[in-house]
Amino acid sequence: MATLSVLNKLRHLSCLKQATEKILPTFSSISSRQMSTAESAEYHLLPYKFHNLDIELPYSATLTRDEGLHYYREMVTIRRFEQEASKLYKEKVIRGFCHLYSGQEACAVGMTATLTPDDSVITAYRAHGWTYLKGRSVKQVLAELTGRKGGCTQGKGGSMHMYAHEFYGGNGIVGAQVPLGAGVAFAHKYRGNGRVCVTLYGDGAANQGQIFETFNMAALWDLPCIFVVENNGYGMGTSSNRASAVDEFYTRGDFIPGISVDGNCVISVREASKYAVDHAKNKGPILLELNTYRYFGHSMSDPGTSYRTRDEIQETRQKRDPINGFKERLVGLELATQAELKKVDQEVKKMVDEAVQFARTDAEPPRDDMAMFIYSEGTGGESVRGSDLFTQFPTNDRLKF
Repeated sequence: MATLSVLNKLRHLSCLKQATEKILPTFSSISSRQMSTAESAEYHLLPYKFHNLDIELPYSATLTRDEGLHYYREMVTIRRFEQEASKLYKEKVIRGFCHLYSGQEACAVGMTATLTPDDSVITAYRAHGWTYLKGRSVKQVLAELTGRKGGCTQGKGGSMHMYAHEFYGGNGIVGAQVPLGAGVAFAHKYRGNGRVCVTLYGDGAANQGQIFETFNMAALWDLPCIFVVENNGYGMGTSSNRASAVDEFYTRGDFIPGISVDGNCVISVREASKYAVDHAKNKGPILLELNTYRYFGHSMSDPGTSYRTRDEIQETRQKRDPINGFKERLVGLELATQAELKKVDQEVKKMVDEAVQFARTDAEPPRDDMAMFIYSEGTGGESVRGSDLFTQFPTNDRLKF
């Protein structure tokens, strides 16, 4: 056993050296020349950290050309439509709260790669990317942001309340989605359908008491729940190490095993998620910490520069950007050419531009739909439980339509 331990440590150091050399070259080293393409390649990864788990995950994974191009397209799509959402917000076409996912694309794309369409996902208010990956179109996401009838919740949910098949939101109350996610996982276990529920929250919500209560119930009942901390470094304007006495969030499930993952590497996320899905189905809950970064402020009303420097943001963009880093690796591994990836960029831009136009011009939901679906399909009209939604009080003209 001692010999095996030494060999594992040597293997770990060797793989770490190889992974670091292959993962961290400068982005400017990409050659612009056309390159031949391979069908698959070994993709080297940085090591994971483990809590309450006596395992080793591989330091490399096989990536096919088709997978690489698909992951790249999905991440670019999310980045592009979030950029357009930012512009629409500044034009006041989008109103209210709006939390963008730019910089965190590898988290959602990597996890989705290991889920079936019938596995469940529930997240907080930074939900646009997840909504798209769970089956809604870019048109539906952007139209929801602009409050249009063609939005994924017919214009009534907005940024924080989007839904799709087995996607339970978008939730605006900090941390409140975590016990709901355990409830969805309980339903899967009760029905014996073999599905899992991915329950996401941020580092800012990680100190919520309800999360630890949920951990306890999930462990007691061996629920098929994957708890995921998308640690982007800041809860609103407070850095995680100022808000949490223990900011290694993957250890905070205590009796629930955890893994710390490079959340800016889509393949690292995929491989950790692959293990987590198997663990949740067969052994119960597990906790993943995806270490990532958000480029925009907490929401669009936050410039994001009062609690971190512009240099910090720029350095992350240059050295740890999930899309640029993946693009470089695809070209370096000869899984794609610069020309192919540029074509993907152009196709995505065209598609998103069309979606923006739709989100600007689609009809707004009619007044008669105000009460629709509050209780069940087919309900509607202008009253709920006998109360007129459009009552006009003489002391408050603002309630007039």
